Amino acid sequence: MGSYLFQAKTVDGKLVRGEVAAASEAEARVKLRAQKLLPVQLMVKGSTAGKTSTQTYGKVDAKELQVFTRQFAVLINSGVPIVQSLEAMVGGGRSANLNNTLRAIITDVGAGKRLAETMKKHPQIFDQMYTNLVNAGEESGKLDTVLDRLAGYIEKSVKLKAKLKGAMFYPIAVLAVSALVISGILWFVIPKFVEIFQSSGMQLPWLTQKVVDGSDYFKNHWYLFVGAAFLIPMAFRQYYATDDGKRTLDSFFLKIPVFGDLIIKGGIARFARTMSTMLAAGVKIIEAIDIAAGTTGNWVVEQTFLTTKESINKGKTFSEPLKKAKFLPEMVSQMIAVGEQTGSLDAMLDKVANFYEEEVEQATDAMTSVIEPIMMVFLGGIVAVLVIAMYLPIFGMAGAAGAG
Repeated sequence: MGSYLFQAKTVDGKLVRGEVAAASEAEARVKLRAQKLLPVQLMVKGSTAGKTSTQTYGKVDAKELQVFTRQFAVLINSGVPIVQSLEAMVGGGRSANLNNTLRAIITDVGAGKRLAETMKKHPQIFDQMYTNLVNAGEESGKLDTVLDRLAGYIEKSVKLKAKLKGAMFYPIAVLAVSALVISGILWFVIPKFVEIFQSSGMQLPWLTQKVVDGSDYFKNHWYLFVGAAFLIPMAFRQYYATDDGKRTLDSFFLKIPVFGDLIIKGGIARFARTMSTMLAAGVKIIEAIDIAAGTTGNWVVEQTFLTTKESINKGKTFSEPLKKAKFLPEMVSQMIAVGEQTGSLDAMLDKVANFYEEEVEQATDAMTSVIEPIMMVFLGGIVAVLVIAMYLPIFGMAGAAGAG
């Protein structure tokens, strides 16, 4: 008779581990059910000891991770053991990175490792929040519920991120198109007019001469403009990657009209959604703050939320330091305070997240509607100046011919 290591759920949903003597896996399951335990994982003792995976793979798309998490939750909720659930999800049109990672996790879990422990070996797919929530789910015996919350969190997070990226991308795209149009005029159109003006021998108006000089400089030093178009964004990214750069630029971003407000609202929404998800799963509040603060996307907003840890460690409330934050709306600290008083902090944070996600959506739509005409006027104004500059000599030539 052999021996099986098991993980099983008790009647009240708690996860327990142990060892049961049985001649087969089927017999082991029967014995566990006789003890009113629902088997989650079974393995022959010593069968795969030491055969754990150490190789890591590339990233996966957030949408793919969300679908995987949702399906995993459904299988676990249906009583399918962890290993069998993971095996069932290998293939099925998933990316090679996710399939390879799942196979590695199956090997590790089959060797007796805990699911959260094996997922931590693949941080490029399962971040700290993901693994912490899975760990909380395993500890509480509510892995299916936690996975379901995780899937919802990823879905809303992707939607919010897409909105914010769209708001930032639009003006950059318009500026890029404007630069290409103006470059085309300076390189191809203006030189044709210059040929006409030179053949007439007339003196050019001040505005026309400046535009012609600008066109000549652009054609002779085009490499400077192309280099600047590549080097400036690269330098910006490298500086932003430093601690000092992130502090300086993130502080500056918050002061930009409209954009700063959008960044704050987006940061609050992400923090509240992450905190709500983690607290509802049973993660300790200090640990949840550490992880949630890192999702805000702005150093100033992140540091503001991190100050709440010191308040909690001193026996004070979570909301107290937030009341002192200048840029943080009063409603946020008030709702968090109510959540603390009523013992429903996770629910209140969920409401805060819902509210600010809607605020971000409305703000991005409003900003786009305002930026679009401004950018069109900007581009149209520059083109108009170039056209007027080129036609001023023509008007002069026509006037001289009429006078003659």
